Amino acid sequence: MVDDPFQYGLLCALAIALLIAAFTDIRSRRIANWLNAAIALGAPVYWFASDMALWPDVAWQVGLALATFAVLSLLFAIRAMGGGDVKLLTALALWIEPLAFVNLLIMMALLGGLLTIAFGAWHIARRQKYKLTIPYGVAISMAGLWIIYGLIQPALPAAQMAG
Repeated sequence: MVDDPFQYGLLCALAIALLIAAFTDIRSRRIANWLNAAIALGAPVYWFASDMALWPDVAWQVGLALATFAVLSLLFAIRAMGGGDVKLLTALALWIEPLAFVNLLIMMALLGGLLTIAFGAWHIARRQKYKLTIPYGVAISMAGLWIIYGLIQPALPAAQMAG
């Protein structure tokens, strides 16, 4: 639960960045390097605002990001994942604690499956002949927004008024 307005603001900025990533991925099938860099560079500010200890908290986040990058680089090498998607997930791994990141990956896979079915159906309906490409940054972003909502939801005014 986020109870600090600065943390809340940082998570809102992350949410905006994820929305931008999703929209640009839909439009151009690319996620800009500057956007991924901004997300990654915002993580240390969030760590500081969250009073995360260098050891083990920050070390876990960095380790998670390195492991994410290593595994997803293999997927990129076999052309199963785009470079922007690899960088976006790696940057998100710097923000989201390891257990919540597992939840993000599960939600991302579910949303990615739905996205693939929807884009596949649209592709067939329009009788397209070119190769189908899926803007997987949308699934990554929506899963990230789901995790962020879980972090800030108790801090929303409606939740406070109900309690």
